[in-house]
Amino acid sequence: MTCKDGRVRTEDVLAAIATGLWRWDNASGTVTLDGEAARLLGLPAEPVVLPEVAVRSRFHPVDWNEVNGIINLAVAEGTLAEARLRIMDVDGRVLRTVRSRSKPLENRAPDGATDYELIGTIQEIAEPQPGTTAAHTPITGDWRRSREAFLLDAGRALAEARSTAEVLRVAASLSMPGFSPDGLAVFGVAGDRLSVIGHHGHDPGDEGPFSDMPLETDYPAAEVVRTGRAIYLATPDDYKRRFPASWPLAQRFDRVSWAFLPLIVAGRTMGAWMAAFKHPASFSPDERSVLTTVARMLAQALQRAGVAESERELTTGLQRSMMPQLGPEIPGMRIAARYVPTGGGLQVGGDWYDMIPLPSGRFALVIGDVQGHDVRAAGLMGQLRIAVRAYASEGHRPDAVLSRASRFLAGLCSSYESDPSREPGGAGGQDPDFQSPRFATCLYVECDPETGLLEVARAGHPDPAIRMADGTVLMRPTAGGLPLGIVPDTDYPTTRFTLEPGETMMLCTDGLIETGGHDLDTGWARLRAVLESDVHAPEGPAPGAATADAAGPVGTAHLAGPPPGSPHFEPPHLERLADLLVQAVHGPSSHHTTGPLADRREDDIAVVLLCRESVDLGRGPAPAHPARPARRTVLTVAQVEPERISGARQQIRELLHDWADPDQLDSAVLMVSEMVTNVLTHTDGDALLVAEAVGELGARRLRVEVADGSDELPHKRQPGEMSSSGRGVLLMEMLADTWGVDPRGEGKSIWFELHEQSKTDVDPEF
Repeated sequence: MTCKDGRVRTEDVLAAIATGLWRWDNASGTVTLDGEAARLLGLPAEPVVLPEVAVRSRFHPVDWNEVNGIINLAVAEGTLAEARLRIMDVDGRVLRTVRSRSKPLENRAPDGATDYELIGTIQEIAEPQPGTTAAHTPITGDWRRSREAFLLDAGRALAEARSTAEVLRVAASLSMPGFSPDGLAVFGVAGDRLSVIGHHGHDPGDEGPFSDMPLETDYPAAEVVRTGRAIYLATPDDYKRRFPASWPLAQRFDRVSWAFLPLIVAGRTMGAWMAAFKHPASFSPDERSVLTTVARMLAQALQRAGVAESERELTTGLQRSMMPQLGPEIPGMRIAARYVPTGGGLQVGGDWYDMIPLPSGRFALVIGDVQGHDVRAAGLMGQLRIAVRAYASEGHRPDAVLSRASRFLAGLCSSYESDPSREPGGAGGQDPDFQSPRFATCLYVECDPETGLLEVARAGHPDPAIRMADGTVLMRPTAGGLPLGIVPDTDYPTTRFTLEPGETMMLCTDGLIETGGHDLDTGWARLRAVLESDVHAPEGPAPGAATADAAGPVGTAHLAGPPPGSPHFEPPHLERLADLLVQAVHGPSSHHTTGPLADRREDDIAVVLLCRESVDLGRGPAPAHPARPARRTVLTVAQVEPERISGARQQIRELLHDWADPDQLDSAVLMVSEMVTNVLTHTDGDALLVAEAVGELGARRLRVEVADGSDELPHKRQPGEMSSSGRGVLLMEMLADTWGVDPRGEGKSIWFELHEQSKTDVDPEF
């Protein structure tokens, strides 16, 4: 027990109180134990040097994971590492529980790596009895379970926060197990200044003295930012002793314990977090571990929120620059538009719309969709939009504008492909945006606001839809060519038709039709129901509809609601209709929708609505019994497009969707098909179909004319049973109420009329 000179040896004293010494060298991976330390670990009671893996095998694995975090925390803070450890035997039973107290010392290797040594003691404590299982003691188990549950909840809540304000609200609501702070503050760094970016448990204005503080200030948060190390002040005396200059600032809040922790992300200190307590806090290793873990999660959440907010600000600006507001009012016309980017990512894509004033006094509406939803698609979209605007402003016709745009896009993609720094494996390495050449669909409409004449050129884009004055909706087939950029020199035929007073035209990208798992047919049926709805309310957007903040830039022209007392077939309220179209795809809100459409933004959406005002709109009170507007459609079927005969049949069905007698409807469709087929078969020209239904429901008159450029008049034949033609005139005589042929200066027009009648008018037994 004593040396020859009578002095007591430290080793003997430590052994007498069941305390051993150890030295853990992280660099060499060895652990040096004295005899007592070896005994406590279940080894022979003699000094020994062991590999660290042999020592780790003696610890309960749960305890080792925790002590490893405590050691890292002590290394970062320069404090003692204190932990409880259960020692296991070879059969997995708990031999004893020991308390370890160690001082970590950092060692920097020549290559810049950081290692550490632990020098300290281990001492047996009498909590669990030898021979018990590896379960925690009740007190320790409750604490650990509470801590783990708290950290899981805090981590989940912080991970779900999408903005700095949400992160700060989550931080303010944290209730730590056993020692909840009543005052919290988050400090940010800008240059050499410290500021408060959020606080809880303080009155408004309390942050004033701390809102613009130099980092050189003798204040705990400033020192934490400067050094990157946490500061724990367990008592007011600790605060006054270490920070006498700033103590008067903290004294007035009547707190007795403080913890200041660095907010570190990727090795950079971005701020500090303060937790203040009105009851004494000892800041045990377990409590420090919890605070440090929360600080790390808080720093990462703030970093994510800051990046997300920067991206949102950037992409909002990008959207607004690429998707300009629609121009000023156009006499006799009203316009509304919406753009909704796809979910996730940069929230920009390849869809766009534009309104272009033309030198002729007319204007052009353009809508398009560049393949893809990435940054490159957005870049190509911006360049293509500028090119189309430039070609249109030069006064080119619609077909010429699209031809030039196709050549421009093909050249643009070719230049992108030939850049070696952009190719896979090129000078710039693998390019994540690299793909095969992109293409774009586009619909270009030149509008004459005085006459309503529309000249349409289409490049692989969905056809426009027309909502007639009485609410009937039909797709307007137009001639088209290949998407832009596929073949540089492509012709785009032009289709002309008139937008009648009270009619509304819808242009959209395929995202509006197909989003939510729909194909073209089912998606169009969904939109038709919205377009046919009675939308005349002049109040604001539909509930839950997309707005500029929620769904991207919104371009609109000034729009006044219809006058009071307007009949239901007046033009719809375009702003509300645009909102309802987007709402039909995304639901009331992408954040609250459930089911198959919840957050289903598979594609960007762009939609433009153009309405030609009724002639008498706003010119005095509406008549008591206004006449129902006529329904009228015009369609050209070219010799080279016989497949469009099916489109003509569909046009008649859509025009007469509410016709009282379905047999009459079938007869009209059959006669139209026969008339158009005869023109393509027996002449060298195109067929011009004009169909018009006038009158009140149940008593309407349908007149259909098919004109061609041939002077040869049709005549009745007597076809045999096996003949494939010659029945056209016979059908007209059998099915039409009246029919005839009108010669014209160049060619002729064959026509028929049907008078609507219900089934009861035809069959009394119905």
